[in-house]
Amino acid sequence: MDRLKLVLQYFQSNSESISNGICIILSLISVKLYTSFDFNCPCLPQYNKMYALGVMLVPPVILLLLGVLVSRHTGVLMEEWVRPLGNRTKNPAVRKFLLSSMLQRALLAPMVWILMTLLDGKCFICAFSMNVNPKYFTGIPNSTGLELIKIMAKVPCKEDAIFKNSSFRKAVSRYVRCYSQAIGWSILLFFIFLGAVGRVLKPCFNHATFLQTRYWSNYLDIEQKLFDETCVLHARDFARKCVVQFFESMREDVTVRMPLSNALRPSSIHNEHEEEEEERLHGITRQDQVDHLLQTWYECKPELDVTKMAYKPKVCITWEDHNGKALFSEV
Repeated sequence: MDRLKLVLQYFQSNSESISNGICIILSLISVKLYTSFDFNCPCLPQYNKMYALGVMLVPPVILLLLGVLVSRHTGVLMEEWVRPLGNRTKNPAVRKFLLSSMLQRALLAPMVWILMTLLDGKCFICAFSMNVNPKYFTGIPNSTGLELIKIMAKVPCKEDAIFKNSSFRKAVSRYVRCYSQAIGWSILLFFIFLGAVGRVLKPCFNHATFLQTRYWSNYLDIEQKLFDETCVLHARDFARKCVVQFFESMREDVTVRMPLSNALRPSSIHNEHEEEEEERLHGITRQDQVDHLLQTWYECKPELDVTKMAYKPKVCITWEDHNGKALFSEV
């Protein structure tokens, strides 16, 4: 149980860990789906290749789309891509970094599926058994009256009666499976070699640029998270105040007479609570203010300079006499 908690804490630590966890889960799902999938080649010349290539390529496309949809980088990338310029410039390097990170993680599950189909060889045998030259093999069943192309299309079907007591089907299947596994291992070796070369050559490039790009891509993600969390807290306090005001408006007036104590002055009781609520609402207390805030956040993101003090509106209290003439004011 403690190990499970540590794993969950790791995946909840940041968006990169969450994305890695989602990619691992999708890869495991692709393995489970392939092992539980009942592959049945139609053994017909006009359908073999279509069926086999469909099984080999359609699920990876679905897994790729799922990987793109569930990736946190997708939302951050699209928001950064379509947002108005405002006070903040757009960095093309950050968008390229987000795009590459999204694609690297999204391509993991499709590649696992394709490698499994190639290493298993069933799809490859079903698709390309008709392309094998039967002259290189002995024991071809030539007394059945079928065309040669139809005989080769039935190679994936080991239960077919025409291959009874014949080693021809097994020989062709082994031959095509060798090609399939060779392609699969070659692709796997290529990606391992590509990753090793990238790891070795990484220090040869400007590492400071990479750190800057990674920092600002993480910043965009964290900024959006904090804004969403702040909006949720504001909405909760805003709703609470609206509900409380509604309930208080339904109350009837009650007059209670009691001696006034300095410790129980109404102003001292309510002022602290009201100030605390106003601080949580950040002065945004009306629907038009909320709409304007959200519109401004979308159209004009704040400048990346925390040394500039944000403008804070001040409250000015003016005391007037019974004629409406201002006596004095206090800020």
